[in-house]
Amino acid sequence: MSDDSNDEGDVILNPEDIVSVLELDEDGNLRDEDGNLVNGLGLGGGENGRVENGHTHDEDDGEVDEDEDAMDTGEASGGVAPTQDDSVLTFSGHQNDAVICCQLHPTDSDIAVTGGQDDRALVWNTKTGATIFECKGHSDTVIAVGFSADGALVASGDMKGLVQVWAVPSGAVVWSFEVGDIEWLQWHQVAPVLLAGTKDGEVWMWKVPAGDCKTFASHGAGASCGRILPDGKHCCVGYEDGTIKIWDLKGGEAAFTISGHDGHRSSVLCMDVRGNTLVTGSEDGTAKVISLTNGKVTSTLQCGATVGQGDEEETFSVEAIGLSSVNDYVATGTLSGKLEVWDLPSKSVRHRFEHPNGIVKIMWSPSSTAFYTACLDGCIRQFDSLSGQMVRTWQGHTDAILDISLDKNEGQLLSTSDDFTAKIFSLTSQT
Repeated sequence: MSDDSNDEGDVILNPEDIVSVLELDEDGNLRDEDGNLVNGLGLGGGENGRVENGHTHDEDDGEVDEDEDAMDTGEASGGVAPTQDDSVLTFSGHQNDAVICCQLHPTDSDIAVTGGQDDRALVWNTKTGATIFECKGHSDTVIAVGFSADGALVASGDMKGLVQVWAVPSGAVVWSFEVGDIEWLQWHQVAPVLLAGTKDGEVWMWKVPAGDCKTFASHGAGASCGRILPDGKHCCVGYEDGTIKIWDLKGGEAAFTISGHDGHRSSVLCMDVRGNTLVTGSEDGTAKVISLTNGKVTSTLQCGATVGQGDEEETFSVEAIGLSSVNDYVATGTLSGKLEVWDLPSKSVRHRFEHPNGIVKIMWSPSSTAFYTACLDGCIRQFDSLSGQMVRTWQGHTDAILDISLDKNEGQLLSTSDDFTAKIFSLTSQT
C-alpha cells in the first residue's frame, strides 16, 4: 500500500491499492446475496449485539449474557479437531465404525474390551494396543460388553440379541444365547451370573457357563437400563414408560414397583446406587432419589431447568448420573450439557457447570471428591465436588465420546468415540 498521508496524520488510500469493495450492513456485518450473515467476516457481533472476550452483549442494555452460577468449560463443540491429543494410546482396531461401549478389566488394567458398530467386540492390551482376541459371530452392532467380577470371563451382546461369553485371555467361547434386542448387560458382583435387558422389556438372568436361566416378565415397555443392587439379591430395572422395578433375583417377583405419579413420565435412561440409595435419570428431565429400604421416592430433582426458560423439555433429558462414594452428593448430566452436583440431604444444587454439548456419562472417584464426565464434544473433564472447580480436561477425540471406563486404582481412563477409536488417558501424568 502507498504510504501517503496528509498533514494531520490521516492515511490517504491510493485507489490502485483497492482489491475489492465489501458492502457491510448498518451493524458492520458482511452478508451474502440472500442477506445471510457470512461467518467469520462480520465486523459486528451479529443480529443483536457485539462480542467481547467471548461473551455476547445485548446492545439494549450492554450487559454480559452469562449465568452467574454456571462455570463455562470453554472447549469447542463436537466435530471440531482438538488442539492436542492427551491420550497415551489410541486403539484403532475397529473397522472405520463408531466404538460404542467399553470396560477395563477389573483386576488387570492392561486389558480392555470394546464393542463397535463394526459388529465386533475386541479384547486388547492397553499398553501396546495389540488385539488379544476378537469376539466373533455378531451380525449387528455390539451394544454392550463387560468382564465378570473376577475377570475370567467377558460378555458381548449385540442389537439383534446374541449374547456370547468368552474365556479370558484364551478367547474361547464358553457360552452363548439369543434373546430380543439387547439394551444392556451386567455381571453379578460375586457370582458368575449375567443379566441382560431387552427392547421387548424382558430381563434375563443366566448362570454361566451352566446356562441355568430365569426371566423377569415384561409389562410391555422396553427394559432401558438396569443395575444389580449391592446386596446381590435384587436388581433395579428402568423401563421406557418411566416405570422402575426392584426385582427379587431368587424369587423372580417384583419387590417394589414405582410408576404412575411416583415414577418418571418417560424413559429411564440411567441409574446409580450406593448403599440403600438409588438414583435414576430420565428423558423427562428429572432424577428420582429412591430408598431401597421401602421402595419409596424420597425426592425428585428437576435437572438442568431454569425458571422462565423456554427450551423444549427433551433438551434436559438426564443422560448420566452418579453417586459419590465419600459424601452425600449426586451428579446429574443432561443432553443440553448441564451438569449439576446435588446435596442429597438438602435436595439442593451445590454446583452448576456448563458443557458445550451433551453429557453421556459420569464416573466418581472411588476414594475422593473428584468425578469425571464424558461429553459429546470429545472431551473428558475432571471436577472437584467440594470446591466446585473444573480440575483438568483431556482432549484427543475428534468426535463424540460414547462411553468411558475408569481404572479401579484411578490410574487411567478408557474412552470410546464416534471417531472410530478408543483411547487410554493417564490420570496420573501431568500435561
